[in-house]
Amino acid sequence: MPNMKIAVIGGDGTGPEVTAEALKVMDAVAKLEGFTIDKTEFGFGGDHYLKTGEILPEGAVDELKKFDAIYLGAVGHPDVAPGILEKGLLLQLRFQLDQYINLRPVKLYPGVETPLQGKTPEDIDFVVVRENTEDLYAGIGGFLKKGSADEVATQTAIYSRKGCERWLRWAFEYTQKRNNPKGKKLTLVAKTNVLTYGHDLIWRTFQEVAKDYQDVEPDYNHVDACCMWMVKNPEYYDVIATTNMFGDIITDLGGIIQGGMGVAAGGNINPDAGGTSMYEPMGGSAPKYTGKNVINPIAAISAGAMLLEHTGQPAAGARVMKAIQTVTGTKMKSQSAGKMGYSTTEVGDLVVDALS
Repeated sequence: MPNMKIAVIGGDGTGPEVTAEALKVMDAVAKLEGFTIDKTEFGFGGDHYLKTGEILPEGAVDELKKFDAIYLGAVGHPDVAPGILEKGLLLQLRFQLDQYINLRPVKLYPGVETPLQGKTPEDIDFVVVRENTEDLYAGIGGFLKKGSADEVATQTAIYSRKGCERWLRWAFEYTQKRNNPKGKKLTLVAKTNVLTYGHDLIWRTFQEVAKDYQDVEPDYNHVDACCMWMVKNPEYYDVIATTNMFGDIITDLGGIIQGGMGVAAGGNINPDAGGTSMYEPMGGSAPKYTGKNVINPIAAISAGAMLLEHTGQPAAGARVMKAIQTVTGTKMKSQSAGKMGYSTTEVGDLVVDALS
């Protein structure tokens, strides 16, 4: 029986609660599909930081590299200033593990409400491939005369040829594998008319890489136009490739049109041989719901399905995704916390039951 080793970081707030449901579903599908999952828990997050003053202990990243994948529940603690955990944990892991692909499916599940009138699951079904280790998130910048009337702040966006090519090539290959029956199309989303240096490099790299994928239609949107079309005609998109900053913004828009952040899941992927990737729900730690057994675990279970799909168990991942859609389409009253018609643990049980 093949074995999968995953590191589990439950994190803050409701993170451990939804993580427990995701792991319950993953264990159930592993049994059905004939493999095992060994899980090692790491207590990184807000509580650990408040107790010790450290975010990631020395040697933690090297330890995490030994696992096939990482499952992250949530980051965000009400007693920790914004940015400390996000930069010190999330961004550090993305950069140090070289997780250069951020993968965000935007899929409307059956039975889930969308704010887009008249749109159905057939209309809202695309994927955003976000570059994950460059752009403004590289953290290059500083202050001059900080705190004075003459203060100047700089924040520098970084784009490398290597970074652009590996991200865009992966996006083209993913578009091929997705094999959309409506036609394989990769839409680059950038701002080439204003960001005429960095985004010119991206555009030129996109054109060159596209030559190697003749079966994929290369397409382009300015980011402002993309935001309009995602709302007006989401069915236009197959796969979107975009920069780190723009991807951060448009995937939250995508999360809302697919029914809310309690449904959205994502992966931070290092697809290279020996790379370690990390998967997480997008709903955040939702501290006001902690311990109440009312938070929606669907996004967390979806993140588990993504982990399985991209870590050597695609059949198991597909089985979980099918079960999720059965539950949202036939059982749940709402995707909002406390209004689902079931508790957090009961939703997890429903997905387990739908696997068989």
